[in-house]
Amino acid sequence: MPSEFELRRAICDIGRRIWTRGFVAANDGNISVKLDDNHLLTTPTGVSKGFMTPDMIIKVDRQGKKISGRLEPSSELKMHLAVYEMRPDVNSVVHAHPPHATAFAVTGMPIYKPIMPEVIISLGWIPVAPYGTPSTEELAETIRDHLGCHDAVLLENHGALTVGTDLTNAYFKMETIELTAQISLIARMLGGEREISPENVDKLIEVRKKMGIRGRHPAVTESCPSSPLVDEEGRMIASGQSDSRISDERLVRIITKVTQEVLAAIDG
Repeated sequence: MPSEFELRRAICDIGRRIWTRGFVAANDGNISVKLDDNHLLTTPTGVSKGFMTPDMIIKVDRQGKKISGRLEPSSELKMHLAVYEMRPDVNSVVHAHPPHATAFAVTGMPIYKPIMPEVIISLGWIPVAPYGTPSTEELAETIRDHLGCHDAVLLENHGALTVGTDLTNAYFKMETIELTAQISLIARMLGGEREISPENVDKLIEVRKKMGIRGRHPAVTESCPSSPLVDEEGRMIASGQSDSRISDERLVRIITKVTQEVLAAIDG
């Protein structure tokens, strides 16, 4: 188990990485890690993630009360606390604004097409959580419906959130989201992605199982959807949520398309 100082230094290292890669600008983004069962370390508010030092990192309890530190904790701490409450297996949370992934987030488009084996094995598909006001309980609530099945979530109009077993694990998932989004956008410019066949996706799931990766992948966890409900433009439609922007005619086409896909899967 790393010492408190080692974890403080690791947060600063991850902060420099996300700043250097352009995943954040100015004072954007936030990072946290479990120190023990009762305490967390988190980035301070109002400080660039590329210029943090270990003494700037804040220690808080599991209710968000500051224990030590000369600065104030991240304004997004509520979101981090919600993650740790829901997912006892999570030891670190990273929130950033990687440009290509955030482009998907601001258009409401999940990253769901099976186009890269590494993504299928490590993350599955990445949903879009509905918009929530930053720094409020509202934002924390928007992610709750997705954390049971996903280690990476796009935040509508706000960026991306990843969780992991440690700081590096959570950060690498952020890299994976951004690269996948970038490749998807370029592939669409070249005429569209070629998806991996269902048979080969099944093989990748078996690889995942053999690697001992926890069963958070939708295709492994029975209660998780294998793909999102999306409209004709690929924008995510939240379960049980009506969208006034979708006309009755388009809604019929969407339902017909989903029904056809379900029937095809049954016949197959």
